[in-house]
Amino acid sequence: MKDKIERCLEEGQKGDRHKGIRKVRPNQNRAEEHLCKAVHNFEAIDFFKQGNFSDWCAPAGFYALYHLLLAILAKKGYESRNQSCTFALLEKQLNKIHPHDPNFIIAQSELKAIFDQDISHDLEHSSKILDIREKYQYSTRMMFEEKEFVEFKARIKTLFDKIRGELERLP
Repeated sequence: MKDKIERCLEEGQKGDRHKGIRKVRPNQNRAEEHLCKAVHNFEAIDFFKQGNFSDWCAPAGFYALYHLLLAILAKKGYESRNQSCTFALLEKQLNKIHPHDPNFIIAQSELKAIFDQDISHDLEHSSKILDIREKYQYSTRMMFEEKEFVEFKARIKTLFDKIRGELERLP
């Protein structure tokens, strides 16, 4: 059986929507565009909260982080069309990189705080950012409890600052 990255690369070559990853030239402009989108989504968290649409804070927070990860991939010469491929590629790269290496991006545990493919049961109580996004996006809940919102935003801010810092250090 082919590994996940190989399958993602093959799917990316087909050009289908929402499928795979492609190896491309490193693209600083694309990375900056993803950074702008990440900042836009991060700012949307407060916009949604103030407008009494706090359920939309979860997707905005997730996509703020996701666009930072896409920016890292753009700098490294990849284009992703699929979230699970994005996470698989980053996770594979992290397995090869030692934290003291100057190419270090983000700790494995921080990536798993956003998405962990091993979580397949009790998603309702998962603390992974992707699972929280899905819970609010696909359920009928319309508001975060205040304490839950404060904790969620603090987690997003911590990860956002860490990933953005790492992104800005990459050549």
